[in-house]
Amino acid sequence: MAQRGRPRDAETDDRILRAALEQLLAYGYGGFVVDKVAEQAQVAKTTLYRRWPTKDHLVVAVIARMQDDVTVPDTGDVHADLIDYAEQIALGLNRMRRAGREGEADDASAGVVAELVAAAARHPDVGALVRTLFARRNELVLELIDRARRRGALRSDTDPGVLFDQLAGALYYRLLVTGQPIDRSYAERLVTGALRGVLPPRES
Repeated sequence: MAQRGRPRDAETDDRILRAALEQLLAYGYGGFVVDKVAEQAQVAKTTLYRRWPTKDHLVVAVIARMQDDVTVPDTGDVHADLIDYAEQIALGLNRMRRAGREGEADDASAGVVAELVAAAARHPDVGALVRTLFARRNELVLELIDRARRRGALRSDTDPGVLFDQLAGALYYRLLVTGQPIDRSYAERLVTGALRGVLPPRES
């Protein structure tokens, strides 16, 4: 069914999301105020709330925009491509870890990511949005892994979903549970270790 009313203005959406990202990075989840986003974006509060009815919905939209800005490399070298992509995930997680905590020495906080996980647990509709967001994004990486499998760079019985779970799960575990650093060095060790179990046997 066609929706009634005027179509959404993409320029307005973009202005709101840019302002929301600035507010989120500056003040963190706790200090993130939707009305201030509307003020910075120079839109009516009703305009913003029609698009994103709660703070949680708006934060999910901001994270989605951040994910869309990250490319999934496909150079034909699955080892290098997955390291580069894992590093990009780490950079995004670290950015959210430090949101609103400028100048603080403690980098063990999970920051916005933990708040988003909690919001997904509190509100079924937010949880559905988060799952849809990650499923859409992860599909690109799963296709990358499957292409590597089909061309023989990985074993024919490699399960792309399980392999990516090992990579992404480890990154989020370090962020949410152990608080350990997640950086390029860790991405290299993580991908190298995970791929060791799915590389095809060497020809003798």
